[in-house]
Amino acid sequence: MNIIEVNNLTKSYGKTNALKQLSFSIEENKITGIIGRNGAGKTTMLNILAGFIKPTSGEVSVFSENPFDNLFVSSQSILVDDTMMLPTSLSLSELLKEASRFYEQWDETLAQRLFDYFSFDPNQHHDKLSKGKKSTFNTILGLASRCPLTIFDEPTIGMDEAVRKDFYRALLKDYLAHPRTILLSSHHLNEIEDLLEDVLLINDGATYLHMPVSELKSYAVGLKGPADLVKKWSRGRINLSSKNLGPSQLYVVLENDFSAESLEEMKRSGIELSSVSSSDVCVYLTSTSKGGIDDVFSDRETS
Repeated sequence: MNIIEVNNLTKSYGKTNALKQLSFSIEENKITGIIGRNGAGKTTMLNILAGFIKPTSGEVSVFSENPFDNLFVSSQSILVDDTMMLPTSLSLSELLKEASRFYEQWDETLAQRLFDYFSFDPNQHHDKLSKGKKSTFNTILGLASRCPLTIFDEPTIGMDEAVRKDFYRALLKDYLAHPRTILLSSHHLNEIEDLLEDVLLINDGATYLHMPVSELKSYAVGLKGPADLVKKWSRGRINLSSKNLGPSQLYVVLENDFSAESLEEMKRSGIELSSVSSSDVCVYLTSTSKGGIDDVFSDRETS
């Protein structure tokens, strides 16, 4: 069953299209990573799914309803990000109490245990917290709400590494005990890929790919060796990245549609094969250049 259906979604701000005919669907009870570079349209899309923004055109369905300004969708979903506006007149403990009144699946025990674990003062106020502590408190709201659709948009901004690891572990443990549909947008794909079942990669406001993370891990292969041999095997294939390694050596990243026999033949011919991380694959797929930052200095280094 699909919780989310998006067809030809477009969102324009003046003459700028933040989203361009975006289409995808999200299945029930899966953790999906929303990946893309800054400005790709991730936050705009997530705000539309949460019902905060009205699309310019296209169709959006969340729980089989139009999410915009929809009380039912609001009660069944939560969007956690670093711009959450919470009442400044309420203390942290009062905010948790009010959240329990709104979210019918709210887990008071989980909320209090996480609150104590991360050493919050119940009398503190949200607007007085540091950026990292705000993010941590916001994730408590997201986890304890147990919403059927839980959206985390860059939830770990300001957190140090240890707290990020604690959050990821808490997210996974609670999801396994209480499955629901979770969308997790993050710039740290290398940190979250073990949590994910699917990855939705957005580039320039459009869907680039949507696949299980297990497939993304084997999406590409790196070839390193004599330039003439590497170019031979690269001919006619999708080249995601390339880099000269001296006058006669070349490294390329290719879409991995090779047979097992071809890969073995390459190794026998003297080409070194390497795996390519999911994070690097996403960077290469959304890059406007086939090289890298070293290319900026290539003329200077050889002059």
